[in-house]
Amino acid sequence: MTVKVSVVIAVYNPGKYVEDCVSSVLRQSLAPGEFEVFFVDDGSTDETPARLDQLAAEHPHLHVIHQESSGWSGRPRNTGIAAAQGEYVMFVDHDDWLGDEALERMYDYGKANDADVVVGKMAGIGRPVPQELFRVNQPHATVENAPLIDSLTPHKMFRREFLNEHDIRFKEGRRRLEDHVFVVEAYLRAKSVAVLGDYLCYYHIARDDGSNAGFQRFDPVGYFGNLREALDVVERLTEPGPLRDSLYSRWLRVEMVERLRGNRLLNLPEDYAEELYREIRGVVTERFGPGVLACVGPTQRVVAGLISADLYQDVRALAHWEAGIRPTGSLTSLAWENGTLNIGFSAEYEVDGAPMTFRRDGDRDLLGLPLSEKALEALVAQGVTLDAPVDDSDVDLVVRHREDATQYYLPLGSEPHRLDTGSDSFRWRITGRAVLDPETAAAGAPLTKGIWDLHLRIKSCGWSKETRLGAVRGEDVEAGRLAALTGEPRRLVLPYWTDGPGNLSLDVDQHTGKLEREAVALMNPAAAVVDGATVRLPLPLHVTADTSDPVLLRFERKNVGKFPADAVVDGRTVSAPLPLEKLTVNRWAVRIGVPSPARGGAHWTRLPIDVVVDADGTAKVIDRHTPSAKPAVQQAAPPRPLWRRAAGRLKRALTNQQKKS
Repeated sequence: MTVKVSVVIAVYNPGKYVEDCVSSVLRQSLAPGEFEVFFVDDGSTDETPARLDQLAAEHPHLHVIHQESSGWSGRPRNTGIAAAQGEYVMFVDHDDWLGDEALERMYDYGKANDADVVVGKMAGIGRPVPQELFRVNQPHATVENAPLIDSLTPHKMFRREFLNEHDIRFKEGRRRLEDHVFVVEAYLRAKSVAVLGDYLCYYHIARDDGSNAGFQRFDPVGYFGNLREALDVVERLTEPGPLRDSLYSRWLRVEMVERLRGNRLLNLPEDYAEELYREIRGVVTERFGPGVLACVGPTQRVVAGLISADLYQDVRALAHWEAGIRPTGSLTSLAWENGTLNIGFSAEYEVDGAPMTFRRDGDRDLLGLPLSEKALEALVAQGVTLDAPVDDSDVDLVVRHREDATQYYLPLGSEPHRLDTGSDSFRWRITGRAVLDPETAAAGAPLTKGIWDLHLRIKSCGWSKETRLGAVRGEDVEAGRLAALTGEPRRLVLPYWTDGPGNLSLDVDQHTGKLEREAVALMNPAAAVVDGATVRLPLPLHVTADTSDPVLLRFERKNVGKFPADAVVDGRTVSAPLPLEKLTVNRWAVRIGVPSPARGGAHWTRLPIDVVVDADGTAKVIDRHTPSAKPAVQQAAPPRPLWRRAAGRLKRALTNQQKKS
């Protein structure tokens, strides 16, 4: 059988963290004969080598290569490339893991689009990963038509012949950014890059012990020396002009400017921060001209201008001000409509708890940054303006799975608003409305079972910040907290407020026990009635207009019985015949159930009402919290017989004697 994919995993002292990686490899949907795995042990000194050897003995498609420690990931990855026989080579870190169908989907997508490089959707668990790149599938992406340059980690699939044809290999030795050098060369030489955005292929994990290599403080001199090597690749493979400037701007933005902004700078030791600044300034002044600065956002351009002018104290002053910036979002409406959840919101930035304001100078909108006169003069000399392109501001609402960080963008429409705050200043607010269809929100597929959180992302003037939605909300939202019955087979989707902050989340397919505490609790018991032998109650669910008889009712009493009844939904009311021949004179709890073949039967949730059947066979509905009637006179319990009391004293005496002996 032809080997489709060779997985290369560089390994060095991963301890317990390798187990999730191994498990994900063994769960792959590709047949074992269709892929191979090379664990390249780079001189581990823990129990990992023996563990890997054991795995290789148990699984013929798993292989282990032991070598002396090289100090970094480059050499073991190159060893894996040399050993690989697959049509494609996939790189995985020893503390990350793959989606169950990742290799099969990425291989098929790469073959279908004749791709030299396949980039699978990533999720970051405790660490950032690119977001915009995976908004949609892109079968023929390039560095010009897609934000490929935002994803420079090696966790991708590369056609092996392509790597060999161009002799693309990782830089070896103890160093940083060897993956940047490798990946950017692959991007620029590839005839086709395919981006798979509709399936989560790769989970990029932050260890709970904080020991990921990428999280360790680095030596600024060595780091930015290695960064220059990535810039050298771009210079070698592109012509001077807009494309090269655009590519260069990625390193200026991510590796330099963002390290000198807000708390990211202020939290560093002062001496280390200054050393970092000096090395960054060296690269900026050596390699980046005005064209590169023009490719970044306005506020990033200001920071880069201050760096070029060697105004470190102004960089710090601006960082103090930016540390106070917070994105804010208000939930203005929430309502189900024919199976989809409509979400209204407003969003803007605040600084130190007050709305951010912008300056107005004639027809120009300007950033209200706290800059010194010297800084302003230096920026003017470089052609860096304080213009604020607020009209280009944007907002996204994403739904993100709480456990595995899978996320999807929701379709929305937005509208900007200028709010005057004085004769020469204004606030900038965006209002929007998003639509969440639980059956299509996952890139055309249903949202999977679990908790899904709503995140609001505001992008404006070079700031891109994210906040949860729902803690601040208007009055027109309570109706949206009804659980909705969606899909086939049917399942419940419950919007609810999280404990503590009160943010908006979705419980899909009753992952938690919140249905009874949240949505059903909104039902008004006073609106429930018994009409003859039929009980009618307000429906505590949202159902689509074409759904017929989607629920059941059940009447139950502990130690007596559980008696279901078919229910009929009519608009916002659910009715069911009372099985009075089975309901003896007593008080009965009422539960609502949703038939679900996928769950092996209905899932039952108690309603805030009880049915009371009287001796004459009539029934009524009462609030479940209404106490049961008690006899007017309580009879005292009869005294215990004398012989029983004497036996009790004797037993206690014997027990005490045994303890003493």
